[in-house]
Amino acid sequence: MKQTRFTIAVVASGILWGIISIFIRGMNSANLTPVQMLQMRTLFAAIIMFIFILWVDKEQLKLDLHDIWMFLGSGVVSLTFFSLCYFQTILEVGASVAVILLYTSPIFIILLAFLLFKEKITPVKITALVMTFAGCILVSGIGSGNGAMTLKGFLIGLGSGFGYGLYSIFSRFALRKYSALTITFYTFLFSCLSVIPFSGIGQMMSGFQISSLLYGIGIAFFCTVLPYILYTYGMTRIETGKAAILVTVEPLVGTLAGCCLWGESMTIVKAAGIFLIFSAVILLGIKK
Repeated sequence: MKQTRFTIAVVASGILWGIISIFIRGMNSANLTPVQMLQMRTLFAAIIMFIFILWVDKEQLKLDLHDIWMFLGSGVVSLTFFSLCYFQTILEVGASVAVILLYTSPIFIILLAFLLFKEKITPVKITALVMTFAGCILVSGIGSGNGAMTLKGFLIGLGSGFGYGLYSIFSRFALRKYSALTITFYTFLFSCLSVIPFSGIGQMMSGFQISSLLYGIGIAFFCTVLPYILYTYGMTRIETGKAAILVTVEPLVGTLAGCCLWGESMTIVKAAGIFLIFSAVILLGIKK
């Protein structure tokens, strides 16, 4: 029974991450650009995390200036880049495809880990890479002639997976010295600061709508801070491999949201691609 609540926490985090398209489409209907969406998400997330850390342990706000590069990497190079790509992919090709392309990140994580940390590329990893690549091709619909996917949308979607994978690389460096809470807060903060010059805050405020504020707080709390806390809580008692398998409910929820809420098509070919990508992620999470 005790183990069940940790499992539920991890699954719940995946579900919350999977419903992000609801807020993205809502903010888009309020005429916010992807950059402005990211601005609101990181701003409110940083504020919420700051208050939470002050309440839990304010010592975790300490930061060595020599380590700023780690958080510039996780916040700007990773979070800012992948979020902009991901938001644009949702608007370009739909949530069901965007969330799957986001999960190409294991490909980039494996290759970067090999180059930077000398981690071995095993037969299992190679198999997962092939499955993921094949699944992305099937999901993308490129070459099918149905016009559902453009090359631009496909490449932007791959960019989101690459940026998402970079977070694991930079956070690995940071975890040698800082807690997960510290890393997350400064990731949000640096991402927020990096977007300010490009988000047109003045224009956004002049055309302010209460719906924009509600969507901004919603995406920060429900799809950023809360799932992170739930996932971290679950990881305290659940093996990393098992947690990785459980959290794959995220792309499933994202795909179902796209199909059920906005009528995005679900063909046999796309379903086969989703199955391959899910299988690859699960394969990477299973212990030897």
